[in-house]
Amino acid sequence: MLYAILAYHVETEVQSWTAQEDAAVMAGLKEVQDRLTQDTRLGPAVRLGPTRKARTLRGPGAGAVIDGPFAETKEQLLGFYVMEFDSEDGAIAAARELRQANPSAVYEIRPVLVYRPGTSFPLTNT
Repeated sequence: MLYAILAYHVETEVQSWTAQEDAAVMAGLKEVQDRLTQDTRLGPAVRLGPTRKARTLRGPGAGAVIDGPFAETKEQLLGFYVMEFDSEDGAIAAARELRQANPSAVYEIRPVLVYRPGTSFPLTNT
């Protein structure tokens, strides 16, 4: 079964990291991602752009585009992974590994009901 592991963090805290601090966290996460890739568990992994750039489409008909998101939470969704495991226990173990590399983050584990891989995109550096 596929699982989405959603990475939440206090965005202002992440943005306050120096380039070296950010690189250290990303290097730790890359170690986990490399192992999960080698085990053929890791699918797409995404680091999202700043929340201030997010827009939300909601409402009836064509809807309205508004600034957003407006979740009443301390943490914001900053990225996600799609992984394949035989059970939820495997996904939880992977989330624990990610958390060891980024201990101040919060990870939500959720089954994926529909997955359409689409076309590959080039990697980004931002």
